[in-house]
Amino acid sequence: MFYPHPPAPPPSPPPPGGGPLRAGLTAGQKWLPPKWFYDADGSELFERITALPEYYPTRSEREVLATRAGDVAQLTGAHTLVELGSGSSEKTRLLLDAFTGHGTLEAFVPLDVSESALAEATAAISADYPKLDVRGVVGDFTQHLDRLPGGQPRVVAFLGGTIGNFLPAERAAFLRSVRDVLDEGEWLLLGTDLVKDAGVLERAYDDAAGVTAEFNRNVLRVINTRLGADFDPDAFEHVSYWDAENEWIEMRLRSRGWQTVEIPGAGLTVEFADGEHIRTEISAKFRPGGVEAELGSAGFAVERWWTDSQQRFGVSLARSVRG
Repeated sequence: MFYPHPPAPPPSPPPPGGGPLRAGLTAGQKWLPPKWFYDADGSELFERITALPEYYPTRSEREVLATRAGDVAQLTGAHTLVELGSGSSEKTRLLLDAFTGHGTLEAFVPLDVSESALAEATAAISADYPKLDVRGVVGDFTQHLDRLPGGQPRVVAFLGGTIGNFLPAERAAFLRSVRDVLDEGEWLLLGTDLVKDAGVLERAYDDAAGVTAEFNRNVLRVINTRLGADFDPDAFEHVSYWDAENEWIEMRLRSRGWQTVEIPGAGLTVEFADGEHIRTEISAKFRPGGVEAELGSAGFAVERWWTDSQQRFGVSLARSVRG
């Protein structure tokens, strides 16, 4: 879902007058980049979401990794494991256990924009895996892949279904950017949530306890904090629905009444009509053939494809090929 282990907001606010936030809030259909969900509160809310009974992706992906991590280690023989959007790196421990057991892994490189989440995760992993060289990298995985160190061969893990937060053209560009920093024969381990019953999907993004609604509104709190805005989060209602044509879930915030919001850090004054929506996230769902085709177009060949026992979530292991 979301940027689960996420990119959080940029390390420093975008300059006044520019950036995706300005573009989104001045568009005819307003939208916000989902990376703005994450500060310490956003990360904590997302961790709560992953434990909700309605939210299956984390459990489903964990099931795959628990049964297949050993296969990943054996097939790749990787010396470095890179995790993009690492967050707590909880699921990655399944991979770390398998790789260290296999005996080839030398380094773990988590990349995350949330410096606090990264510091916490790297400290915990360094303590639990003292023989590993753990090198956290603060950065946005859409911009800073060139910062990734590590000895070859490397496995880049992009888990949690986060790839679904990109629009199709953005997805293609991102996958190509990952391929561009890898040498031929290095690996991408990709988690993708699969198309399934609409009711299952909609409940996963609109839980009965209202945790997802609070997570959604947190994007406004982050903008308030980082850009000095005066959003009233309680003046916006959480909305989510399944778009069957595009095969993605949309999350939105709906304005409760007419309101004007000042965002000094972006040089913006934004008006919202009663009932007007801001799109805060898409979460695309995939079919196996589509995943293979998109990876192929980006310069990867899928070597293995695994799903959980209910076939809700897919994990692919793909090798970078000659471009």
